Amino acid sequence: MPEITVVHIALLVAATLVGIVLGWVIRGNRSQHEKAAVNAGWQEQLDAQRKEHERLVSQNKNLMDQVSQFQASNRDAKNRAKELSTVVQDAFARRDELQREIKDIRSNLEVAVTQRDKLQTDLESRGNDEGLLREKDDKIFQLSRELDNWQDRLPPLIERYRVRDEEATRLEAELAAAQERIRQFEQEQDEEHAETRIEPVHDPDALTDGRDASNDPIDDAEEEIVESAEETPDGTKDNLKKIKGVGPAIEKTLNELGIFRFEQIADMSEYDIDRVAQRLKGFHSRIYREDWIGQARELLERDRSA
Repeated sequence: MPEITVVHIALLVAATLVGIVLGWVIRGNRSQHEKAAVNAGWQEQLDAQRKEHERLVSQNKNLMDQVSQFQASNRDAKNRAKELSTVVQDAFARRDELQREIKDIRSNLEVAVTQRDKLQTDLESRGNDEGLLREKDDKIFQLSRELDNWQDRLPPLIERYRVRDEEATRLEAELAAAQERIRQFEQEQDEEHAETRIEPVHDPDALTDGRDASNDPIDDAEEEIVESAEETPDGTKDNLKKIKGVGPAIEKTLNELGIFRFEQIADMSEYDIDRVAQRLKGFHSRIYREDWIGQARELLERDRSA
């Protein structure tokens, strides 16, 4: 057996060191490749998330523009309906005035015809008196001219009444069409609000709720809040009949519109008031006159303090 000398030990140590160095270099190169691959994958994910965020922000902006256009169209339709309602009321007033004029004219005609018949009867019974005859003839002539005058004035008035009546009928049809269009607009707006939650995005960093855009789906907890929005905390609904002017029928109508609590009435906007007044005909001014909102706030404060 050959002896192990110092040279052999040195060669063995040198080989070991060379192997360690080569292994370290190979491991470093492999780590560099793996690090580059991981960085490339993260960069691709970041680019994909940035593109998706930009797409959602653009979609949200388009939805906001559509809502603004719809609201402008709705306001124009409401203004048009108000104008048509005013015109219809004026047409009805003119029609009533023409009816009164025609009634007065007919009464005058009947009086004139009665006087003429009476004068003719008197003339026949007093045919021998020439002076009285001339006087009667003059009166008959005057009454005949007056009768002819009234007969000439009557057809234009009748024609004006017919034209005004046709105009009032046409305006009623236009008003009904405008009201139907407003109802469709409000129904479409309610459906859009029920399907999409839209909020303007000014700063993407301000989205701290974990979503990339404001029209992302809401989580389960938020859905439970929306589903229970029409109920009081204990699962019941408020007695809306405590508000002065609200009876059982009106309370039923408010419930059909989704209004169950004093808080909902206390926070009613002008749009909500118009929606309720549309179902309760003629109640728009009554809601303000009886101060439903103020009464609801007082009852709400009373319940909270209790």
